[in-house]
Amino acid sequence: MKKIWMSVLGCLMGFMLQAQDCDELMDYVKTQDYGTTYSSPLSDAVTKVTFYEVTIDYRTHYFAIVCFKSGYIGCDEYIYKVGSTTQTHYAVHYLNSAGKAFWKYIRPYHKNLKCSPSFE
Repeated sequence: MKKIWMSVLGCLMGFMLQAQDCDELMDYVKTQDYGTTYSSPLSDAVTKVTFYEVTIDYRTHYFAIVCFKSGYIGCDEYIYKVGSTTQTHYAVHYLNSAGKAFWKYIRPYHKNLKCSPSFE
């Protein structure tokens, strides 16, 4: 089992090296799945989050593309590689506070791709 995991991880890392930057990875993920979007127009920070499931070499990988408010009408997108239950947890809690749901369920994955903004 460990050999299979290392092989899949190697393939994913190989893909990420081919996708020279985070924008290319986001574009790729968006072409592989329609995604499910959770909008938060009243949030001060997180305007929407779209979750994607992408199969790479027979393994399903989960991504969240988070749109952070930028100016009056725009937003900046960042991609996170998240766990399989992240979407469910976020969906249950985002209506109370999209920001708190982001920090609790998506932000912990920020080191997986190194494509997220630095909040420190």
